[in-house]
Amino acid sequence: MQKEEQAQYPKRPRVKDFSYKGQFAYFITICTALKKKLFVSQEVFELVFNYLRETSKEFGFGIYAYCFMPDHLHLLIVAEDETADLNKFLKTFKQKSAFYFKMEFGEKLWQPSFYDHVLRKRESLNKIAEYILFNPVRKGFAEDYKKYPYLGSVMFEI
Repeated sequence: MQKEEQAQYPKRPRVKDFSYKGQFAYFITICTALKKKLFVSQEVFELVFNYLRETSKEFGFGIYAYCFMPDHLHLLIVAEDETADLNKFLKTFKQKSAFYFKMEFGEKLWQPSFYDHVLRKRESLNKIAEYILFNPVRKGFAEDYKKYPYLGSVMFEI
């Protein structure tokens, strides 16, 4: 990565002394490379979403809520057992989806790293899911979240 490109991606370290392994819930945001608006077609959404769903099953994470905004992805995920490893899951998902995206569309998909929030016991999954699902409405992409085509849940009917 070139120095100019690195400056555009500030490093955000993970929570110090936290392993990101075990049964936790996470609110994750992953941005596209250079914040480019890539999630604007069904074709792109389906390609990346299929790798998200496949990789989450492989690594033991349930997708409580997701929303693909044009230049980023919000996820509310829940580890299903004590062996679940968030870092391995996200690294694998980003690698697979980026590889096939590059093959299909000829450009870079993701920024390095991701933003994370480890949910505390007092935090409501439903409130965070609501925040994620209403993001397109707040940003003016849809009048009704149910009409925005790039959001949902793998665990529940929306």
